[in-house]
Amino acid sequence: MLTVIGIVAFIIGILFSIGWHELGHMIPAKKFGVKVTQYMIGFGPTIWSRKKGDTEYGVKAVPLGGYIRMIGMFPPGPDGKVRANSTGRLGAMIEDARKQSQEEVLTEQDKQRTFYKLPVHQKLVVMLGGPVMNLILAAILFTILLVGFGTPQTSTVVEKISPCVPTAASVTGQCVNGAAPSPAAAAGVQPGDQIVSYNGTAVSSWTQVSTLIRNSPAGSATMVVKRNGTDTTLHPDVLVMNRTVVTNGQPTNETAPQGFIGVTPEIQLQPQSLTSVPGAMWSLTVRSATALIEIPARMIGVTEAAFGDGQRDPNGPIGVVGVTRISGEVAGAGDIPAEWKVAQFIGLLASLNLFLFLFNLIPLLPLDGGHVAGALWEGLRRQIAKWRHRPDPGPVDVARALPLAYGVAILLIGMSAILVYADFVKPVHIGG
Repeated sequence: MLTVIGIVAFIIGILFSIGWHELGHMIPAKKFGVKVTQYMIGFGPTIWSRKKGDTEYGVKAVPLGGYIRMIGMFPPGPDGKVRANSTGRLGAMIEDARKQSQEEVLTEQDKQRTFYKLPVHQKLVVMLGGPVMNLILAAILFTILLVGFGTPQTSTVVEKISPCVPTAASVTGQCVNGAAPSPAAAAGVQPGDQIVSYNGTAVSSWTQVSTLIRNSPAGSATMVVKRNGTDTTLHPDVLVMNRTVVTNGQPTNETAPQGFIGVTPEIQLQPQSLTSVPGAMWSLTVRSATALIEIPARMIGVTEAAFGDGQRDPNGPIGVVGVTRISGEVAGAGDIPAEWKVAQFIGLLASLNLFLFLFNLIPLLPLDGGHVAGALWEGLRRQIAKWRHRPDPGPVDVARALPLAYGVAILLIGMSAILVYADFVKPVHIGG
């Protein structure tokens, strides 16, 4: 039941993110006087719709995107008219698109409400509005996640006790061959104990605890733990053995004689300060942009895994079906606390919106970034004409880029189809 709730909740989150994105386009478009005839969430057959004013609001059957329809997206041809015919398939495609765009202009008043007649700065606001809305939503969600829940960090609470020294433990976790129990087990340390001090030094982080233990000489140590609200003093006999050297919290390839008692920390969510959000978002944005650039190359591995015997890379691209499945698995996992489930759900939704922001900025049609690039080119042309005292060259003929746009759209649909198929036949699960 919880798995189903997780899946449904994430689908609702996706639909909200799509609708939120399209609001970012529609609100400024209407503000600037453009006639918006449709506001749709999803593609394909319409499930529900209602018209209010000039705009039909609705939901379609396939929740993999959304759109708003603005009249006059493409300007007329260079002579100001839509040509009756054109040579070549590409030319005919462009003219058909122009014709359909002009057919939406029904009245003289509509001619003044077309998108192509907007000044450059207003075109930029309209086209950047969608991605910016996703960025705003991602920032809100990441703030809730980091400040309200926190990030996973080691605590001073003991989660596990080694039954004996690592070299003597069997795969069942029982000491074999008469091996002595670990110092922590022999001293009576229990899971859930919170380490308060070690050899008289108060501790507030696992890094302190680990450093003190590793630097301990062999022999009896004094460790105070809080158990059931009461301080309890324990005396583990420290063993000195070769252990991996840890530098700045990161394990290295070196080993050295260090103290060992056999305790593992509990991972807890520790809330962060509000000032940490911008830095964390910037770091995640850089990593997400890098991953976005690597998607074409990584799709080779996804394709090989989906249609062959190869293994799916858990760190590779995942489609919307896979992410939704993971959301369901997180919700249904019995060994994950409810707080962690909510935090992971918020993190998935925040990451999705950050990805939508970056993805839509790619300067290729039909993505928002393609229209942004067209508006910037239009502004540059007009500025150059002004400097050279030439006539205004008018709006950029975005329709001429439609063959490229269709090619990009086919590529994106193909990649999405492969990801959906791979998510079914070779799904990525929690933990890889």
